[in-house]
Amino acid sequence: MQETLHYLLMSDHLMVQKALVASVKDTGLTPGQPKILDYLLHHDGAIQKDIAMFCHIEPASLTSILNGMEKKGYIERKTAGNNRRSLHVYLTKTGKKYADRLNLEFAKIETDALKGFTEAETNQLHNMLYRVYENMANTKKKEGLN
Repeated sequence: MQETLHYLLMSDHLMVQKALVASVKDTGLTPGQPKILDYLLHHDGAIQKDIAMFCHIEPASLTSILNGMEKKGYIERKTAGNNRRSLHVYLTKTGKKYADRLNLEFAKIETDALKGFTEAETNQLHNMLYRVYENMANTKKKEGLN
């Protein structure tokens, strides 16, 4: 029996997430933190609204996660100029160290996941998954969802 697309997508996501959690177990990172660290590695100084949107996290949930990350010394939040409503989030030295480690772990996991795939197949898979994402994002927009 062939599995449905939604089952395969969820299963693949869970397998990747479990592999990542296992590989960084020694760091004490919680499940919501790796994607934020990864985002900040490439967008250091981003505003919270952009982080929430990219990481698909509700703003209130993001605030809670960032509070924990700030307490552990992974990030710091600073206002830009006199605008107290616009907090920018920056990686600390510790946060950068963990983000760099995550980047290596993500690369290992992707290598394992794509064993036996040619470069063309890898590119094709990436393009098709991106199209699925775009289709779903456009459906959400049409339905007025965030």
